[in-house]
Amino acid sequence: MAPMIRPEDLLRPTPAGLYCPPGDFYIDPTRAVDRAVITHGHSDHARAGHGAVLATPETLEAMAVRYGEDFTASRQPASYGATTRIGDVDVRLAPAGHVIGSAQAAVTWKGLRMVCTGDYKRRRDPTCAGFEVVPCDVFISEATFALPVFRHPDASEEVAKLLKSVEAFPERTHLVGVYAFGKAQRVIALLREAGYDETIYIHGALKALCDMYERLGVRLGPLAPATLDKGQRGESEKFAGRIVLCPPSATSTPWAQRFPDPVIAFASGWMNIRQRAKAGGIELPLVISDHADWDELTDTARQVNPRELWITHGRDDALARWAELEGRKARPLHLVGYDDDAAD
Repeated sequence: MAPMIRPEDLLRPTPAGLYCPPGDFYIDPTRAVDRAVITHGHSDHARAGHGAVLATPETLEAMAVRYGEDFTASRQPASYGATTRIGDVDVRLAPAGHVIGSAQAAVTWKGLRMVCTGDYKRRRDPTCAGFEVVPCDVFISEATFALPVFRHPDASEEVAKLLKSVEAFPERTHLVGVYAFGKAQRVIALLREAGYDETIYIHGALKALCDMYERLGVRLGPLAPATLDKGQRGESEKFAGRIVLCPPSATSTPWAQRFPDPVIAFASGWMNIRQRAKAGGIELPLVISDHADWDELTDTARQVNPRELWITHGRDDALARWAELEGRKARPLHLVGYDDDAAD
């Protein structure tokens, strides 16, 4: 690490998020600021109203879709691997593997490099670039699933469970709760890879982001709106044996009960907790997560091998304790404003 330079001189936690004094910018700020570096487009990390936003082109597109074209006064697209100078700081974005366009922010100043992961995963995802290990002095990691109980199965095996259920219950609709940005498109892509070529029906809340993925070159195959004309004879029967994707909250609404004897499924890392699935009325829990699990969090920290490990949000105390047992310096930041359930 560069002599006489403390990590807090380059990045420091504040009520608005991680602030970089020599560059005068924030990473994923929780309130409107003059200049922001945004790691990805989920609403707990990407907010409207900043004066200027630096992010990947895909993240800027996602923010425009979600918030409108005027979500910021100034957009600054930065491709993976390109270095941008902000004040006295070099900023480089590297793939995070979370959703399309997601990036780690590597900031370098006077020989000190710190990497903020945002949210990330290590599993293969056909809809986005895979995580890149970036050596650094200080690694700033998320910790959404930072407990040893969280060890995610292979996503393709979970999709196989869904298809097996569809085959076993051809008279029932399978309603799959998925988050609109990232999870929906990943599940669709995994279904296609598994050989499912039928039309997949989607709730209206998913359409704009599915259209965005198509524009960005991710082929999702035939999709159609999951609309039922209320009271029309035979309308619901056309969804028998079909897969319908919708926001998780929609599975418990009257809309869901209009489908023929629906099988309620939910694709989430939290489905590892069976009591949570049972309490939510989930008949078919699918453990598909867009976050790193315990083994991936700890393996990644070992691979990066930083001088210090900072932990932004999630089960930060458990990951910090693991680091201490490994002889690594760790610091939970206890940042607020980031939702563990937002896109798990």
